[in-house]
Amino acid sequence: MSTMTGSQVAQLDDDDDDDRPWWRSPSVLIPIGSGVAFAAGLVCEWTGADLAALVLFWIGLLLGASTFVPGALRKLFTRGKLGIGLLMTISAVGAVILGYVEEAAALAFLYSIAEALEDKAMDRARAGLRALLKLVPETALVKRGDATAEVEAKELRVGDLLVIRPGERIATDGIVRVGRSSLDTSAITGESIPVEVEPGDAVSAGSINTSGVLEVEATADGTDNSLTTIVELVEQAQAEKGDRARLADRIARPLVPGVMILAVLVALLGSLLTGDVELWITRALVVLVAASPCALAIAVPVTVVSAIGAASKFGVVVKSGAAFERFGGIRHLAVDKTGTLTRNEPTVSRVVTTDVAEDEVLAWAASLEAHSTHPLAAAITNAVRQPPTAQEVTETAGHGITGTLGGARLAVGSPRWLDAGTLAGEVEAMESEGMTVVIVHREGVPVGAVGVRDELRPEVPEVIATLLKRGVGVTMLTGDNARTAAALAAQAGITDVRAELRPEDKATAVAALSKSQPTAMIGDGINDAPALAAADLGIAMGAKGADAAIESADVAFTGHDLRLIPQALAHARRGRSIINQNVVLSILIIAALLPLAILGVLGLAAVVLVHEIAEVVVILNGLRAARRRKA
Repeated sequence: MSTMTGSQVAQLDDDDDDDRPWWRSPSVLIPIGSGVAFAAGLVCEWTGADLAALVLFWIGLLLGASTFVPGALRKLFTRGKLGIGLLMTISAVGAVILGYVEEAAALAFLYSIAEALEDKAMDRARAGLRALLKLVPETALVKRGDATAEVEAKELRVGDLLVIRPGERIATDGIVRVGRSSLDTSAITGESIPVEVEPGDAVSAGSINTSGVLEVEATADGTDNSLTTIVELVEQAQAEKGDRARLADRIARPLVPGVMILAVLVALLGSLLTGDVELWITRALVVLVAASPCALAIAVPVTVVSAIGAASKFGVVVKSGAAFERFGGIRHLAVDKTGTLTRNEPTVSRVVTTDVAEDEVLAWAASLEAHSTHPLAAAITNAVRQPPTAQEVTETAGHGITGTLGGARLAVGSPRWLDAGTLAGEVEAMESEGMTVVIVHREGVPVGAVGVRDELRPEVPEVIATLLKRGVGVTMLTGDNARTAAALAAQAGITDVRAELRPEDKATAVAALSKSQPTAMIGDGINDAPALAAADLGIAMGAKGADAAIESADVAFTGHDLRLIPQALAHARRGRSIINQNVVLSILIIAALLPLAILGVLGLAAVVLVHEIAEVVVILNGLRAARRRKA
């Protein structure tokens, strides 16, 4: 495992400074200031105040350029990266040299506002990591000899013996040495069904002890456990994803050096062949402006903003333009089971009995479970409208619960504790279908078994069938046991199932899938955060999902209706198609203008006019992405 360093934690704390309203953010105010200055300049120009207009155009130019020129130059000189920002910088400089400050100011404003929209959407990327770290308690109770002492969690070391009382979180990874209990591991594995643990079982940091007292020997330091590993995995994946170039930048890479070489050749060869140095230097500068990706710079953001706005109206929140571009290219979905394919609400699925009525068995079980805090207890008590009241109820951590009802002795518990008797075959069949089974005894005799399972959402089979029909592959990833996963996958129509995965295993599986084809990961729990960040596209289900999942994802669905998935994919593909149309149009315009500029057919004024017309055309085309069609 990797240790979460002090600098990483400090960085997470520093990110709180970014949680400010947009009107106080320099990254937004500067482009707005550029636009205000540019608009004021136009007003002054129309009213004949030329000097004031020139000053305002310069202010707008400098403000807008300050948002992308330093970064473009820094990438060029420190990492050798050529992006669209550099080409826009060169074009602006060329326009200024030729005396077209107004055009340069317009270019700087448009590009700066597009960059601001993109950057602001990603400001909160680390908020989910802080949510992860909050799962670790600040202190832990450590047993030393016959005494116990409270120490800070970060001071825990391998070998320390932790005392975990009911309701407390485990501060670091370890092995149970004394005690039996049930652990709520939903924050770590995403599974709603609790895990029974006994001496020798491994437990993870962040799990909640629900019943008996445990003594756990730490197998990891307080700053180097499974939760800190999840944080680091998310950080690494987000950094890698952040380095992936957007479509416009990928186009700019060959375009920037190509245009610069072309401009130099035009100036040199033209001067040598004709002797008119001034003419050919001017044409070379016109070539630079002709190659300015004005339409490309504004067309993609306009399309993306239109499409993202339309998506938000039907419950799909896309966090950035880069994410939307990737969304349209997704060809495979990795789907978490619990809370995504299932309701994350365990319910009674089946009741089998010997020679008594099912309702009676359920009522007997509910009369005891009403006294328990075990998550399965709620599923059983909810299945009975008015559970009878049992007396002398006693719960044995990790086993079950006993009591009396109407003078008869009742016991409810795990098949590992209570004999299933003649129901053994049916219990085995229920477990093979992914149910967690509890046995009910009356006067020491097995009378029934209750199967509890987190059921699939009703729309899942239809959604999976639709995705497969459209050529989108589906893989189920889950931390649950293989038997349960296989049973639910069969109901859903999913053939590729990977079970018993820890968060880092999910991230590894998603990374492997992404190597063969563009893959999105869909999940809703903290345990899904590394996989969401590692995927080409992370999709968080439900606005009430874990903060870490929502913040690690690129797309968030405000509801849990999975029918949004094919609908959102169709919308993203249409938006991607419009983006491609605009990109092709923008490139064709540049390709057409370059020879005309070299031959002198078009001067700078004509070139700028063509660019302005092209911008209007691609903007109008981009606005079509705001229209939503039914999937």
